[in-house]
Amino acid sequence: MRRSIYLAFCALAPLAYALPAHADDAAAVEELVVTASILAQNQRALEQQKAADNIVDVVASDAIGRFPDPNVAEALQRLPGVGVERDQGEGRYVNLRGAPAAFSSVTVNGVSLPSQEAGSRAVSLDTLPADLVSKIEVSKTLRPDQEADSISGAINLVTRSAFDGKGRSISGLIGGSYNDYGGRDERYVLTASDVFGERDQFGAVVSASYSRTDRKPENVETGWTRLTRPEGGEIFGVAENLFKDYDTIRDRTSIAGSLEWRPDDATQLYLRGNVAKYEDDEIRNMLRILYTDGGVLQPGATDSRATFTNTRLEKQIRHRVQRNEVKTVELGGARDFGGFKADFQIARTTSDQTYPHRDELLWRSSLRPTLSYDYADADQPSLSLFNTNEHLNAGAFAFRENTFRSNTTSQEELQFRANVAFENEVFGAPAAWRFGISHRKLDVTADEERWRDRAASAAPTGGLTAYLSGEESSNYGYVLGYKQDADLAKAYFAERRALRSDATRRLEQSITADYAVVEKITGLYGMADLDFGATNVLAGLRIETTDFSGSANRFNANTGVITPTQTSKDDTQVFPNLTLRHEFSDRLIGRVALTRGINRPNHVDMVPRITENQDGAILRVSQGNPDLDPTLSNNFDAGLHYFLPRFGVIGANVFYKDLQDYRYDLTLTGSYNGAVAQITRPETAPEGHIVGIEIDWRQQFDFLPGPASNLGILANATFTDAEIKLGRTYAGRSVFPLPGQSDTSYNIALFYDDGALNARLSYTKRSDYLNEINADDSGLDLYWEGRGQLDFTAGYSFAGGKYEAFVEAKNLSNTPGVRYYGSRERTYEYEKFGYSVFMGLRFRM
Repeated sequence: MRRSIYLAFCALAPLAYALPAHADDAAAVEELVVTASILAQNQRALEQQKAADNIVDVVASDAIGRFPDPNVAEALQRLPGVGVERDQGEGRYVNLRGAPAAFSSVTVNGVSLPSQEAGSRAVSLDTLPADLVSKIEVSKTLRPDQEADSISGAINLVTRSAFDGKGRSISGLIGGSYNDYGGRDERYVLTASDVFGERDQFGAVVSASYSRTDRKPENVETGWTRLTRPEGGEIFGVAENLFKDYDTIRDRTSIAGSLEWRPDDATQLYLRGNVAKYEDDEIRNMLRILYTDGGVLQPGATDSRATFTNTRLEKQIRHRVQRNEVKTVELGGARDFGGFKADFQIARTTSDQTYPHRDELLWRSSLRPTLSYDYADADQPSLSLFNTNEHLNAGAFAFRENTFRSNTTSQEELQFRANVAFENEVFGAPAAWRFGISHRKLDVTADEERWRDRAASAAPTGGLTAYLSGEESSNYGYVLGYKQDADLAKAYFAERRALRSDATRRLEQSITADYAVVEKITGLYGMADLDFGATNVLAGLRIETTDFSGSANRFNANTGVITPTQTSKDDTQVFPNLTLRHEFSDRLIGRVALTRGINRPNHVDMVPRITENQDGAILRVSQGNPDLDPTLSNNFDAGLHYFLPRFGVIGANVFYKDLQDYRYDLTLTGSYNGAVAQITRPETAPEGHIVGIEIDWRQQFDFLPGPASNLGILANATFTDAEIKLGRTYAGRSVFPLPGQSDTSYNIALFYDDGALNARLSYTKRSDYLNEINADDSGLDLYWEGRGQLDFTAGYSFAGGKYEAFVEAKNLSNTPGVRYYGSRERTYEYEKFGYSVFMGLRFRM
């Protein structure tokens, strides 16, 4: 793999000599003229990419609008080296260059955005709608004036400014859709901006966005384990089947605004703010078949077929609400004093994730049938239950328990940064110097409460039969029975919630899940940009100190004693930076960069906490590790890009990342409080690497005759190889693939754009990647299967370009989401969410 990447880059290098070498060749100095607005926006984005010292990709707002991508995660998937992790078909996290999502930092106008998730530093980008973004900048290599907490790339979301255009402007979008698996979607966007004052020195912009998606995905999960056959020998066997029938409504609301003052070309002062809210309101009916919870494996079992006596059947209804909210407010300014420039930024960001409801009502059948399964078809197994239908006997199900769970994770970050810049000469060459300081203080609090009631007095009146609706529940053709009535369940939850007491509170889980963290990061940097004509040299150094303190509780189940525990850790790291940019011609640009990045441990992993969760018959225990060190990466990047005369680019980047102390989650079978448990603990691998190549081709075929000149292509591919070396052996293994890394990913889009009519057919694909490592058994490593997705968009502008009618179609390939254990025939999760067709109207006045 490494050799093929090296050869591919060497094959590209002759472009430096084969393509025009002078600014006057091939009309290199012609003025760029692009008639269609989308191409004009893309051209400006490419001009920014071309002029940058570092390796960067830029997505313009009009380009985002031409893909069916409602949130920022999905908008990013069109770029080279970007993979998307999805939830119920919607993009949530991004993986840059095959690295884990936490290896990428996310900023809004340069302001760092904390994660909404309690267990990760990865930012959940499905909270942020793509409609409110002016452009997205992805820095594949960092400059010294950027925060160092990025190994794979830094994502900066730039919101709209009144000075982006001229004068007053009002634009928006309205539309709705049909979903193959679910109800309808709707989306509304409105943006208003204006400049005012005697010299138009003031500018204001306000944007608002609302969307709702109604989804009913079909989901089947299968828990696999190692089983011992009665006649001897081990096999892979199924511990349980879970058939999940979802009714999900997701709402996203965002408001962003800014007020700017530009009295002259040398002065700028701004106040910006944005709020993004996301709510996921979900009802889930579930049928669970438990084979190993008291069941007895019969002789003759194989890795795909088995029979159990004395199995257990359960039905459950769950009401879960998740709310994410991100708020950012920033005050900043810049001033050019004539040969000396200064700028500053003060910001406050809050990121909250709340689960006000995780309410569950569980029923258990008195029947203990003999059941068989056959996984010859891993995605549509044959299960004897759906022939004998014991699960349809509602009268046999009795109340087992109710559980209530709520938790809130709040993160508040205060940020300050200031920079000064001036110019002089060094060795006769123009030099631009820049120095700065930054400070970030992050406060994190996590609070969780759990209750469980199994008393007979908690049983709903009338049993399961009284709670069934007349709506059939099915999954992939399996008839699951009737859905439980959501309104009756919610009324029951409200009644029992009011009766909660210390007797039903799960004290240990409620106490040990809580934690608090204070993290302070201070950065100092200096850099020089030296201009040697066709060659620019960017050299600098950044120093960051991290002051971490955290606290959690330990609970002794035997004595009932709660013991507060604390930990603290200080760390200082140095980040040298050297970037070379050379213009072989006006259009052919080469770059080489030597940089260093950091990924600090997840806050929840650093605190000394131990939590447990009973998942069916499996006890799962999660432990923190205060001794974790940050992951560091020494990076080499090189790129060569040829920018085409009108619109487009052909180029490639190669990269190598040498990882030190890579952090991963290790799951082992062990003992916890005298019980067998699956224990997960974060550990660090002494070394690892990521190596790869990105290839990018964007071009309008303006050399073709007539209407064919409006055709074009957007295509990119990324090939990576990555691994981690653990330093010790687990089940005969010490070298593992890098979790979250796909060996290949690519995007291809064919478009037509004549200014009035635009259409785009796009396909994106990433290969399989490791999700979780099982230290006991490589056959139970958990993988995500790679997904390919076909999308289509088209729009027609009329009334002088003021209006555009458009249609967007997503997942026309009807590709499912699949996870599996070790080998594809051991499917763990199979989820289908279907296609959607969205139609609407854009307007601009």
